[in-house]
Amino acid sequence: MARYVYKFSEGDRDQRDLLGGKGANLAEMVKLGLPVPPGFTITTDACRAYLTEGKVPPEVRVEVTRRLRDIEDEIGRTLGDSEEPLLLSVRSGAKFSMPGMMETVLNVGLNDDTVHSLAEFADDERFAWDSYRRLIQMFGKTVLDIDGERFSEALEARKAAAGVRSDVELDAEQLKALVKEYKELVETETGSPFPQTPRKQVDMAIEAVFRSWNTERAVLYRRRERIPDELGTAVNVQAMVFGNLGETSGTGVCFTRDPSSGHSGVYGDYLPNAQGEDVVAGIRNTLALADLKDRDRGAYRELRTAMRRLETHYRDLCDIEFTIEHGKLWMLQTRVGKRTAAAAFRVATQLVDEQLITMDEALERVSGEQLGQLLFPQFDKDAARQRLATGMGASPGAAVGEVVFDNASAQARKEAGADVVLVRRETSPEDLPGMVAAVGVLTARGGKTSHAAVVARGMGMCAVVGAEDLQIDVAAKTITVGETTLGEGDTISIDGKTGEIYVGAVDVIDSPVMTYIAEGVEAARAKAEDDDTRDLVDAVHRMLEHADERRRLRVRTNADTGEDAQRARDRGAEGIGLCRTEHQFLGERREYIERVILAESDEARETAMAELLPLQRADFVELLEVMDGLPTTIRLIDPPLHEFLPDLTELSVRVALAQERGESGPEVERDITLLEAVRHTHEQNPMLGLRGVRLGLKYPGLFALQIRAIAEAVVELRGQGKDPQPEIMVPLVGSRREMHLVREQAKEILAEVAESSGQRLDLPIGCMIELPRAALTADRIAHEADFFSFGTNDLTQTTWGFSRDDVETEFFAAYLENGVLTISPFETLDALGVGELVRQGVEGGRATATGLKTGVCGEHGGDPESIHFFHDVGLDYVSCSPFRVPVARLEAGRAAVTTDDVGTR
Repeated sequence: MARYVYKFSEGDRDQRDLLGGKGANLAEMVKLGLPVPPGFTITTDACRAYLTEGKVPPEVRVEVTRRLRDIEDEIGRTLGDSEEPLLLSVRSGAKFSMPGMMETVLNVGLNDDTVHSLAEFADDERFAWDSYRRLIQMFGKTVLDIDGERFSEALEARKAAAGVRSDVELDAEQLKALVKEYKELVETETGSPFPQTPRKQVDMAIEAVFRSWNTERAVLYRRRERIPDELGTAVNVQAMVFGNLGETSGTGVCFTRDPSSGHSGVYGDYLPNAQGEDVVAGIRNTLALADLKDRDRGAYRELRTAMRRLETHYRDLCDIEFTIEHGKLWMLQTRVGKRTAAAAFRVATQLVDEQLITMDEALERVSGEQLGQLLFPQFDKDAARQRLATGMGASPGAAVGEVVFDNASAQARKEAGADVVLVRRETSPEDLPGMVAAVGVLTARGGKTSHAAVVARGMGMCAVVGAEDLQIDVAAKTITVGETTLGEGDTISIDGKTGEIYVGAVDVIDSPVMTYIAEGVEAARAKAEDDDTRDLVDAVHRMLEHADERRRLRVRTNADTGEDAQRARDRGAEGIGLCRTEHQFLGERREYIERVILAESDEARETAMAELLPLQRADFVELLEVMDGLPTTIRLIDPPLHEFLPDLTELSVRVALAQERGESGPEVERDITLLEAVRHTHEQNPMLGLRGVRLGLKYPGLFALQIRAIAEAVVELRGQGKDPQPEIMVPLVGSRREMHLVREQAKEILAEVAESSGQRLDLPIGCMIELPRAALTADRIAHEADFFSFGTNDLTQTTWGFSRDDVETEFFAAYLENGVLTISPFETLDALGVGELVRQGVEGGRATATGLKTGVCGEHGGDPESIHFFHDVGLDYVSCSPFRVPVARLEAGRAAVTTDDVGTR
């Protein structure tokens, strides 16, 4: 027969799966000999059985009876006893902390008889009736599903009638009247009287806790925190101890270190004459924990000893709940405490210095997400501000700039020396020049994986999306919210963390950790305002240095310009994993691509490309010079040609209007010719059409131009004594033959440049794996490729059949709400689907070419969770935006220390 109930003395902290976090930690405190009220835990197995069958397994009630008798024997009181009644708390406790999401019921066992017994036993009538009204209030809301506001309203009315401000000022008679009101409310709302049988109260409370696993708020919290629905919660039943027995009693919450800053000391809240829920609910102002020392020196000293013992045992910051009953300390709960990002780094290094943990363990205690929070710029907390609206924070940071509505305005104002915020209903790839020119982007539509959000995160740019209150008139160039209208040139401030939008300029400052990343530890320490800031900088520096020592994965960057490349190198990038060459054809150079497409002869096309050659060569010289001595993967042009041409609809309208008006001339003739070309190249689904390697095979001169420019850039830099290390990457390969054709073309061009320069040009030629077929036939493609780089953005799109720019607004919200997805697969790699293709691609490629270099250059290369997956499948490097390089370095180190095979540097 399955066992569903364990005494606290039978468990330990390693049984969180079975006993839940709270039950496991209670068991551990018992093992340590700390004063824990006796009790037992009903396992998560029982909850799962309840959720499956719709009823509590009968074995549970039998086991509960036996364990209840153990408590009665140990404490010397009996449930429902007429003289010395035992009262119980019934609390939830899942494996992962879900604060406030599930249910708790205190004072279980009180009824119309035992309330008098409790009053006599405690020699305090007020205390007994206060405990009874608390039970009815919590039981009514939690177990009987009565609106909790009904009880609160009755309490407030009773306080008003008595002329008091706090519930502790109600006397016994007033509390008796309140109990009567509560019982009448229960009977009115449920049709049945409040249950008077203590054991029935216990059973109903246990079932209510199981049921609370699937309350709306618990489901929403799990979805947000990505906690599996199938885990279930444990239930902890424990003898009550009372903090509301007068001024010598109380309850509190404390931390072994400050969870905000990480400093050692006495941190916490204490509330005299109260029960634990009073502290959480905030119904009265608490005292500082240090005040307990003056009220009860003995209990305070015992608590400090227990705090030190728990921190030493858990070797981490601990969060502790306690109650003092007539001067007797009882420990009710402990867990590893949540903390701010700054506190996480400080505490980790402090514990190393105190020789409680190793540096490897310290690295496991911090995360890339926490480091990211410390990197983003921040608004000056003391600055005045006027909020305009609130959207969705999509890319953290703070940005202040003039409002602009299009690329031309953004570029013009930037050239004039102004900071600008690009405001659009939503963005598309055509808005990239404006985004490049801007310090922030604001959209009225879209979500966290919309184009604006994804590109902004990749660029390290602040972004707020989905601000639905914004009425954007592009023609009039205005933003309107209610009675407020802003025009182009007006200043706004946006907070990419909170999603808040402000009128006017709010002062922005760099974070101290960003100063450290950009300028080095000594500069950051010199600029630090106080010792706390210097401690934080030192802690982050130590963690990053250790991560670099331990990681196996190399960290490269996605960069298209020398400026971005230098920024990434300053942040510790060890090469470029993706240079998107199509970004080098924007702006004024776009007309060259138009000429290539419109050329009516091979000669005209070759002339246009010849004019592009020196420009491309200069691009590659700049990039390779900055990355001197480091590998630089250059992707040949990838997007469909239509992206370099005018919009079909807009151009059609322009031509139709010109013809209707009888207009003529060179501009009209050009538009007509251009319209024919746009119609000729128009595709229903261009992202699955003529792009990547297909474009290179249809217009071989485009790839040839770029390959030649790379080769000539290498020759030029070698002549200057530099060590350029470019790697040529072919996009969207799906077959070995495609790769073979491009490789042969590249080898011919490299041979020509080598012969003319007298240099050897044996440059690596590899491909992106971004199609499922490529991953599944990687063993064949590896015959023609010197390296693989997994383009996980497109691999996700083609595996799921999602268009990243469309699905966010269409149905992602419904998918997340219904649990189809727990997070966007464009943010964190879909390990089960897309990840399996990556795994097969690595294994297939290396089956053909032992030691084949493999990396990833999609958005996931900077995502902490995805980095751990890439480490596990054996990739050689990840590549991410310059701003995410420090995060990737840290997570790559964490991935190494959390696996058995740490690897070598």
